[in-house]
Parts: sequence; C-alpha cells; structure tokens
Amino acid sequence: MLPFDVILFDVGGVLLTNGWDHLARRRAVKEFKLDWAEMEVRHRLTFEIHEQGKLTFDEYLDQIVFYKKRLFSRAQFRSFMCAQSKPFPEMIELVSQLKVRHGFKVAVVSNESRELNGYRIRQFKLSSFVDAFISSCFVHMRKPDAAIFRLALDIAQTPPRHVVYIENTPMFVQVAEDLGIRSILHTDYKSTCARLAQLGLEDKE
Repeated sequence: MLPFDVILFDVGGVLLTNGWDHLARRRAVKEFKLDWAEMEVRHRLTFEIHEQGKLTFDEYLDQIVFYKKRLFSRAQFRSFMCAQSKPFPEMIELVSQLKVRHGFKVAVVSNESRELNGYRIRQFKLSSFVDAFISSCFVHMRKPDAAIFRLALDIAQTPPRHVVYIENTPMFVQVAEDLGIRSILHTDYKSTCARLAQLGLEDKE
C-alpha cells in the first residue's frame, strides 16, 4: 500500500503555462501598443484582489487597460489573454494516469482569476481528472497563505502525511512542507517523474 491518497498540484507552470504572468503582459503591451510601465503599476495594485475573486474580470480590465479609450475592444483583449494559455501534455497525462492507476483524489491549489481559471478548466478539460479546484478566486485567499493548504486538506479529508504536492514556486513548496505535506518542486517533466518514482509513484506500469 502506498502512503499517499491525494495529489495536490499547481496549474500554471505545472500542467499549463502561466495564465497571465509578466511575459504574457509584455506580449499584450506589444500587441496592443500599451505603456508597459503604466500597465504594470496598475496590475500590481489590483492583481491580488482580482485573483482572490474580489475584483471582477471587467473591473480588472477597467483598471489596467480600459481606463481610457482604446482602438481595440474588450473582447479582443480577452481573447488575447486566453490565447496565452498552453498545455504541458506530458504533465497532464502523468497526473491523469496516476489518478487512474492508484485511485488518488486529485485537487488543484492555484492562484488564478475567475475568468481565466474557468477558461483554462474548460479549454484543457481539467475537470476530467481533477476532483476539486481550490483556486484563489473561489476561496478568496492566495498562496503563500497557509490557510489555503489547510482548506485543501479539509476538503480532501486526509492528513498532510498522505498528500503529495507538485508546485513550481519554491516559497509555496516551503509553506506546504511546513504543514507536513510532502512536496515536489517542479522544474520539468523528467525530474518530477524521477521524484515521484522515489516516492513509489511510477508513471508507467
């Protein structure tokens, strides 16, 4: 018997590219001919409450882009934002197969805004193998707040020692480990597979 029955994982940087990081915003600035410094200041003032579900998508866009008249539409900008998300097929397959093979509960713990989170769940069919989404926009708290991990444990109804967490941000790994959650700092598919194998969780039969 394996000592684990739940896998928690981040989405951006693990299963998919980041949804709306500084690289995506740089591309948006170039595409729509925006002022980087001005947009970035406005983004930094609003993104935390936006990811916590306290500022709607339209309100966020009003603050960072549409506070003045633009030559492009809100729909065009939204489509561009969504198009920045790309899958990491090997990682999606890995988590899906671990769930099937070992019968694990699978849950997401991620910082994402409601609009992009919903798009990414639908577009990449994440609900086909994820049992619960503990996303910041739904639970109104963000990593590195340890409370979001405690909530994940409550939802999974399992002790920390029975959980494996896959995350690409070192600080968030440390927070999870401080709670007793065995964590893997994800850098690439091969190294994560190797670390899972060390824990007795092979990716193949």
